Amino acid sequence: MNETQPVAVLGAGSWGTALAVQLARNGVSTTLWGRTPQSVVDMATTGRNARYLPDLELPQTLQLSAMIEPTVRDAGMVLIAVPSHAFDELLGAIAPWVAPGIGIAWATKGFDPASGRFLHQLVAARLPGHAAAVVTGPSFAREVALGLPTALTVHSADIAFAHDIARKFHSPKFRAYTGNDVLGAELGGAMKNVLAVATGVADGMQMGLNARAGLITRGLAEMLRLGAALGSRAETLMGLAGLGDLVLTCTGDLSRNRRLGLALGRGVGLREAVADIGQVVESVQTVDTVMKLAVEHDVELPITALVQLVLHEKLTPAEGMLALLSREQKPEYPESA
Repeated sequence: MNETQPVAVLGAGSWGTALAVQLARNGVSTTLWGRTPQSVVDMATTGRNARYLPDLELPQTLQLSAMIEPTVRDAGMVLIAVPSHAFDELLGAIAPWVAPGIGIAWATKGFDPASGRFLHQLVAARLPGHAAAVVTGPSFAREVALGLPTALTVHSADIAFAHDIARKFHSPKFRAYTGNDVLGAELGGAMKNVLAVATGVADGMQMGLNARAGLITRGLAEMLRLGAALGSRAETLMGLAGLGDLVLTCTGDLSRNRRLGLALGRGVGLREAVADIGQVVESVQTVDTVMKLAVEHDVELPITALVQLVLHEKLTPAEGMLALLSREQKPEYPESA
């Protein structure tokens, strides 16, 4: 990796902006690319991302761009931070301009909605031969942007690439860890969104803190079962990429997926709830892919299955919770039967 060239952060939403700000604060030469030229002009003029992080003043050293070709061509590393539905299209757009030896990282969570594939599979197909890494963990963009303490993890089969990314982000208030279980890290980042809907529904129905804790714990068990079937490591899902992200998303009201569940639990309709949030709610697309994987690998995911029925409006949230609570008694772990 060429340390004299900038990091290109692609995606000027809340998450991409927050990550670019963190890099710039650390003295890393960083260019933030946004797909809407007028929005980029407005950020350059006001020094703020008015739509996503209006109370954050952007560092003067942060470069802004609306031109994808020079941004990617001149980068020493590319970090993608766009929603999962836009991920594959963006990969195709940048592929001609990514120089040999340039690593590709992404902070996008979820699956490709068109194919159901993991994002690392899309990167391997579109940009073969490039080092690839996922940046994930319990992190709300606003808190990162404000400089509040955060811990993330970077997973890559190329451990040197993972360490390089972690060094760029690491600071006294931003701890960056590394690992090499890309599939497990991506699975945790995707499943936690689905499970956050369930805890949000329970809280919206005022079912209490005991119910919330039970759903988080049993949701983690579902994550571990599917992860084992897919070949990920349990310690990945028990760490920042799994448990950490799950707890944050299930309990923090900055989570769009939790807010969707809260609204549904209070009786708001699905379309109205999504419209009120005003941003992409990944769980609506992710739940179908998770359940497809569960069926293919014969893994039982009762919470996820009921979230799918609720999001497809085949059950009301109250009916879904009743079905979950009515399941037969069983051992917590199969081997303890």
